[in-house]
Amino acid sequence: MILVEVANTFLVNMGKDFVILLRSSDDERTLPISIGQLEAQSIAITLNKVPFPRPLTHDLFKSVLTELDCKLVSAVICELTDETFYAKLLFKIKGKTIEADSRPSDAIALALRYSAPIYVEEKVMDAAGVILPDESEKEEFTHPENNISNADDSDPSLNPLEKLQKKLERAVLEERYEDAAELRDEIDKMSNSN
Repeated sequence: MILVEVANTFLVNMGKDFVILLRSSDDERTLPISIGQLEAQSIAITLNKVPFPRPLTHDLFKSVLTELDCKLVSAVICELTDETFYAKLLFKIKGKTIEADSRPSDAIALALRYSAPIYVEEKVMDAAGVILPDESEKEEFTHPENNISNADDSDPSLNPLEKLQKKLERAVLEERYEDAAELRDEIDKMSNSN
């Protein structure tokens, strides 16, 4: 198994998908995994130590486990089947280790809250790991010409909905989640009225 850390999360595909990058200090490969918006937000909130007024689902789950004197030992990205990643969580309760099936995004979100190690099975890294450009080339890789860092929402060729989508992508990239939520709601209203 390869010990990894969350290297980055970013928005792709016009703000519809998020990708999380898992990287090891002992391996040149990085594992990119597509995750949902809510999971990406939950992970980003933990990584950036953003205080949240009410517990998110992963916070609630951790609170319940803590009350039950159950500790998360590790999260493992263990399978890749038909382009779907699978994970498992290893818990310790009353001296006994329990394994639970999980989506990778949930496993990562919980592991971050517990400061528990995250592992990737070698076979998964072999199948889906990629070698990213070095840091000097990374900006170009993660933000291609059609992505938000180079996209100007004041471009006159964009319609109002496209302009809002560009603003939403920028807000998420800059981790301005309240702005992003307002922009998402505005996009939903505009999309439903058409």
